[in-house]
Amino acid sequence: MSFRMASRCAARLPQPPCAAPQSRWASSRVSVPPARSSASRGRTVVCSVSFRPCIDIHKGKVKQIVGSTLRDATDDGAALVTNFESDKSAAEFANVYKEDGLVGGHVIMLGGDDASRSAALEALHAYPGGLQVGGGINLENAMSYLNEGASHVIVTSYVFSDGKMNIERLTQLVELVGKQRLVLDLSCRKKNGKYAIVTDRWQKFSDVYVDGPTLERLAAYADEFLVHGVDVEGKRLGIDEELVALLGLHSPIPTTYAGGVSTMDDLERIKQAGKSRVDVTVGSALDIFGGDLPYSKVVRWHSEQSMVSQR
Repeated sequence: MSFRMASRCAARLPQPPCAAPQSRWASSRVSVPPARSSASRGRTVVCSVSFRPCIDIHKGKVKQIVGSTLRDATDDGAALVTNFESDKSAAEFANVYKEDGLVGGHVIMLGGDDASRSAALEALHAYPGGLQVGGGINLENAMSYLNEGASHVIVTSYVFSDGKMNIERLTQLVELVGKQRLVLDLSCRKKNGKYAIVTDRWQKFSDVYVDGPTLERLAAYADEFLVHGVDVEGKRLGIDEELVALLGLHSPIPTTYAGGVSTMDDLERIKQAGKSRVDVTVGSALDIFGGDLPYSKVVRWHSEQSMVSQR
């Protein structure tokens, strides 16, 4: 096995906390084994796909929003499409994910308001080390979120600004937090037949495209990639299978795909298209976010996806 393959399939998620209490929500309460890798001992390693949960926060509330409809705070918000708004707090969702042994999920602040930041911090405090955080992350605040309990910080617009990639900013972030605590959000939209990274609430195209050379280059700066298929995100119309296949073929580090999942078959399609090397986030389709796909069923599916090693 090549080093490149082994690096993608190595143990990459923190151990779930022990002695978890019983979930307050309908959940499978399955035991999720931690990923293991035997590559260093000369064994054949088969990659596995994982479910990464999410907590999207807008104006302090947990919501599911069609991300492409987000606008800057100066806009009147009339075009915003909200699929779901929960009466449960971000911390409650974090506790459920903790109880179900789900690790590596992400908390995304869809706005820079104080209410959203407070809700995000409550989630991090509820599940220290189990969640990544993104939304307005920069050189000034990155360490504070790590100190509050985030396992990683997720960065997009701070690095991809004014339509270009700012290597100086990226290098400074890596020097500050360390490559192992940084996730690059490479969320993208189709432009002229290629996937262009989009920033500023997914409204602005950059001149950086998600392809093999870009993924190889950026892998030197990050522990993971998070990639939303923006053209299908939040619409429950099916996944962007072409994008998943691209990520499975070319990404040399752990990568999570989000966008368009609506059925259990979509999870299997991601598993197949991504060659079991691309993890998946499900949002609006889940019943805990007002959709029809049972969260408990997705957790059970997740538990079945385990790293298999053979001598």
